[in-house]
Amino acid sequence: MAHTRIRTFNTSDTYPEQKLDNDLCQAVVTQGGRTVWLRGQCPQNLDDAQNIDSHDPVEQTHKVMQNIRQLIEEAGGEMAHLVKVVVYITDVRHREAVYRTMGEYIKGVHPVSTGLVVSALARPEWLVEIDGTAVIPDGYQR
Repeated sequence: MAHTRIRTFNTSDTYPEQKLDNDLCQAVVTQGGRTVWLRGQCPQNLDDAQNIDSHDPVEQTHKVMQNIRQLIEEAGGEMAHLVKVVVYITDVRHREAVYRTMGEYIKGVHPVSTGLVVSALARPEWLVEIDGTAVIPDGYQR
């Protein structure tokens, strides 16, 4: 693994009632490298800023995480370099669906994570926004 992950855990242990399966940790230690600060990603296309045609939290989260993966790869890294995510949702009832979907993209990565329920995002049709930070180790080549 590219970075030192301290106190890794899986949300199935910490939130057994929520049927989640996300690999997270309490802290990530990086050394050197290039830091990639990601803008909050929303369920829209990176190329034309068009929203996807869905009001489903699962489909929106897939698009958000695909954007995160694409941006990290465009910066020269991979998902294993993701060290932190901040998840914003507009309805606590979407939490399980959003986190389950996000978990598909961070399996084995163990980033630190903060989750917030907010009253609204920049557009009323958005249910989820996720920002992230990745650190690409010195000398890493894709």
